[in-house]
Amino acid sequence: MNRWVMLALGVNAHASVTLGLFGLPLVMPEILRHFGVSLPVGGVIGNAPAFGILLALVAWGALADRHGERLVLGTGVGLAALLFAAVALVEQAWAVVVLLALAGAAGSAAMVGGGRIVLRWFEPPERGVAMGLRQVSFTLGMAIGAFALPPVARAYGLPGVMLVCAGASLVAAVLAALFLAEPPHDLSASGATPEGSPYRQPTLWRVHATSALHVVPQVVVSTYGVSCLVKLYDWDSVAAGQLFGVAAIGGAVVRIAVGRWSDRTGLRMRPLLLITLVTLVVLALLVAGTFGGTWLGPVMIAAAAVMTVAGNGLAYLAAGELAGPGWAGRVLGTHNTVQNSVSLVVTPLAGALMDGTGMWAGFAAGLACALLSLPVIPFRGERP
Repeated sequence: MNRWVMLALGVNAHASVTLGLFGLPLVMPEILRHFGVSLPVGGVIGNAPAFGILLALVAWGALADRHGERLVLGTGVGLAALLFAAVALVEQAWAVVVLLALAGAAGSAAMVGGGRIVLRWFEPPERGVAMGLRQVSFTLGMAIGAFALPPVARAYGLPGVMLVCAGASLVAAVLAALFLAEPPHDLSASGATPEGSPYRQPTLWRVHATSALHVVPQVVVSTYGVSCLVKLYDWDSVAAGQLFGVAAIGGAVVRIAVGRWSDRTGLRMRPLLLITLVTLVVLALLVAGTFGGTWLGPVMIAAAAVMTVAGNGLAYLAAGELAGPGWAGRVLGTHNTVQNSVSLVVTPLAGALMDGTGMWAGFAAGLACALLSLPVIPFRGERP
């Protein structure tokens, strides 16, 4: 079948499961109201899928390396759908956290499988655009969630939100199980690949470390951006969610453009460096705007929602290409595990910092981590 159809199935699976794995902070005001908890505790509940994602990504990657994407996506996303539905039936916060963590473990299959589709179906000169499209699955899921989940939360509460997440994931799992196929020729072997473990390369460790630092501002903005607009600027929660929906669409366009740029230059890390520099400017303005409570805050929250995710696809693609065909699933799983480990630590700490000091302080922490990433990005010596 056409490689673009395979990519579309992977994008659909990842976008659909993203609603439940990463979209819950979009209804943070409802989570706080439903459980009667503080902002840091609400952050833990909204990001509970990350606990499961952390534990399962490498295992899904190894399974994908051995058995392919069809089994992995169909099974994992299907199980996530059932667990999202189960969340709608329970009321205790601890039970919700456990079920969401299990859903994260199951649904993380889409995070690994989609990346392998790009590496195995596309030639290197097409991979930047293909990975940009694949990474759009996250922003597409977040855009749909931003427009759909807050109104559902207002009308039907948190159970309604979880049933929507379950339905979307179930449809995507069925489509993946029915139509995903193996490529006629595995293109992930194109070009030079490492012998033995790819972790003998210092460059791969630096790519992981770069993403670990970049995920801090991404998590702070995506988790607490809606709450900042509601709490600091008195925005309506639905309007705040819609702002993030528009930003997600902008992020999708930027990711595809960055992928095309990367393919034209044949470089991955130098474009990532330039994106990081732009992100630093946006985050600095965001800190200034939220510190003073000025109009600059909402504008820069939208800009930060775009820029903090713009370079994800480049780092993810670089990690997969450095891995080679035999290690791609495991390395991509490890890459996402690193990101989610950081996310788990950052979420409550940033929530506590913002509760105790002010919203600007969490954004300042993200700015500091983005700044620290500059000497880590392995752009020196990169050749087309």
